[in-house]
Amino acid sequence: MTVAIYLAHLNPVTNAHVEIIKDLKKETDQVMVMPVVFLDDGREINSRSFPFNFETRKKMLLAVFGDTVTVSSNYTFHAPFFKYFPPILSPYSWKLRAQILRGIEGDFFTYTGDKTEGLMLKAYRLNPRVGMRKEISASSVKNKLYDDALGIQTNWRNDVPPEVTKIIEENWDTVKKYADAQDMTTRIAGMKFPRAAHKTR
Repeated sequence: MTVAIYLAHLNPVTNAHVEIIKDLKKETDQVMVMPVVFLDDGREINSRSFPFNFETRKKMLLAVFGDTVTVSSNYTFHAPFFKYFPPILSPYSWKLRAQILRGIEGDFFTYTGDKTEGLMLKAYRLNPRVGMRKEISASSVKNKLYDDALGIQTNWRNDVPPEVTKIIEENWDTVKKYADAQDMTTRIAGMKFPRAAHKTR
């Protein structure tokens, strides 16, 4: 059995994510979707860049795919996040690899639409397949959501499945909470991390 592992933010789940997952389902026996999670003392860190928590994103995925995909929290970083760097040299980064592969037996590959990320996944022997970047990005959808929450009408509903639209509307207070908030993240090795818990406390 071959397992496709999709590591992504999925914040929120967009039509592009759905297209990728559907393609993966066509070519593998099992698709395991792993929305990234950032924890600090067991508490999930959410922000303007990461507004929807893991359970909400899992709900989005299951609303679209039901039990035809597996949604896993294995892709979780624990604060302080600096301990995962430098990549390859940090033993914690290898612990993360083992965590990602927990419960996976047999053949597997990871999917990414980013060439740089593909090189990193290759270095960790995670058998990456690099696809084409999709036109719709979660970042652009988030910006549309925030504009809408601030009274600027946008077409964000065209970029997400109807099932996800409903869940976003149910969590509109979350969108409003971060609509005019600062982006409390920092980019390291091409990936965004919550700034507050990146350094030692």
